Amino acid sequence: MKNGMQILQDPFSNKGTAFTMAEREELGLVGLLPTKIQSLGEQVAQAYEQYNTKVSDIEKRLFLSQIFNENRTLFYAVLGAHLTEMMPIVYSPTVGETIEHYSELFVNPQEVSFLDIHHPENIADSLKNAANGRDIDMIVITDGEGILGIGDWGVQGADIVVGKLMVYTAAAGIDPRRVLPVVLDAGTNRESLLENDGYLGNRHERVRGDEYFNFIDQLFDEADQIFPNFYLHFEDFGRSTATKLLTRYQDRLATFNDDIQGTGIVVTAAVLSALKITGEKLTDQTYITYGAGSAGVGIANRVLQEFINAGLTAEEARKHFYLVDRQGLLFDDDENLTPEQRPFARSRDEFDNDTDLTTLEATVKAVHPTILVGTSGQAGHFTEEIVREMAAHAERPIILPLSNPTKLHEAIPEDVINWSEGRALVATGMPFEPVNYDGVAYHIGQANNAVVYPGIGLGVIASKANLLTENMLSASATALGELVDTSKVGSAILPSFEKLSEISTAVATAVAQAAIDDGVAQQQGDAKTLVEKYQWHPVYGED
Repeated sequence: MKNGMQILQDPFSNKGTAFTMAEREELGLVGLLPTKIQSLGEQVAQAYEQYNTKVSDIEKRLFLSQIFNENRTLFYAVLGAHLTEMMPIVYSPTVGETIEHYSELFVNPQEVSFLDIHHPENIADSLKNAANGRDIDMIVITDGEGILGIGDWGVQGADIVVGKLMVYTAAAGIDPRRVLPVVLDAGTNRESLLENDGYLGNRHERVRGDEYFNFIDQLFDEADQIFPNFYLHFEDFGRSTATKLLTRYQDRLATFNDDIQGTGIVVTAAVLSALKITGEKLTDQTYITYGAGSAGVGIANRVLQEFINAGLTAEEARKHFYLVDRQGLLFDDDENLTPEQRPFARSRDEFDNDTDLTTLEATVKAVHPTILVGTSGQAGHFTEEIVREMAAHAERPIILPLSNPTKLHEAIPEDVINWSEGRALVATGMPFEPVNYDGVAYHIGQANNAVVYPGIGLGVIASKANLLTENMLSASATALGELVDTSKVGSAILPSFEKLSEISTAVATAVAQAAIDDGVAQQQGDAKTLVEKYQWHPVYGED
């Protein structure tokens, strides 16, 4: 039995000034709190007033983190009441700034399990100590190598997994007591961290190869023993390991990589929504990805699957796809292609001017895409010439500059709308205000993975699925696309963040139903009922 002070120091049991007099007497809290007893609603209003006194986004995030560290129920009540406003504060883009300064700002470990690659013998204890007796349904893990658009930040990537789980709970109602953020400290290749005496992680270059993968094999073997049937979310792993890890574990555990699969699902939903507006068939489209890293290839694979679902063979579907990277269009005689890129590489025999296809613009002119997706991190590379070229060959070109943060967007929506004379269907990686053109307000969909990954996680956990299947992923994209109202001129091709909780519940229901249909769900019944039964809501006790 915890004493009064221990209760106040436990964010899962602390209610602060909301403890009733009876509770204060029973739990040994008499004299430890001010006299007034507040409701959760009063605490939320007071916290929001304090939040609004903070000048910068980083100050706002640090303030919310303080509440998170002290009172988890209050934190989620505040976040849920102001979700659209606070999402960019608790997650991207503001989380990037706290990651860059994590070591110097460090105060509270926030139930993170920090794993040292040099001590595999400590894995089980590290997981158990962080869980502190809690049952765990979900692990979100990073090694900090590919954080957002800012690269390798080593152990400082802890904030990304904490922030990810904040979104899971706020958007989908994943129980915050049943999740575990995990950081694998395998070193870092960032010179500034290696030279920084204050850096809190291993100060050596990243461990690669067998030692790295053997450690992770042991990690998930032991995690599966401690937390049976947990859902595994890989977050911001590097280009050289992300796809390998997903492939390695997706047939053993319910496994998801947001960077590879999440964005692909959102892009698929955006494309399906756009085609509802144009009335065109998916199998008539020509697709270019600009930026052929793990994210770009992952998106292409997800959209490719929808072509297959529409009746094409994999070989027929790939004929509609072109991947462009730094060297230009990917050709199959390039010895530097990754195993993931190679299935999409084209033969030089297809083109009379293959040696000229060293830029995005040249490739666009050669293949006349109807869909252009940007994951390059190269600002401004969707130029006026490229957009006008697409618009010359496609009545309603689908153009998705997705790179984060905003300063890395391949194009700004206002430019795309203007250059295409209002015909382009646009979604971006970060939020933008509507674009007014020729008397019409064109709403810009935000292709943020937060509209889909919370619902996928909830659907997997609620159905107790032991695998995440292709049908479950496809169901999430279809459910997301069906939530868009395409009847109005200028409608966004993705649903609004303002309905994030509703979106997550709808996606979760579709995923849970697909799990049941695929025979991977250990929990049977009505999918919507399973989802609603699992969802956690921020209330105190019997409130």
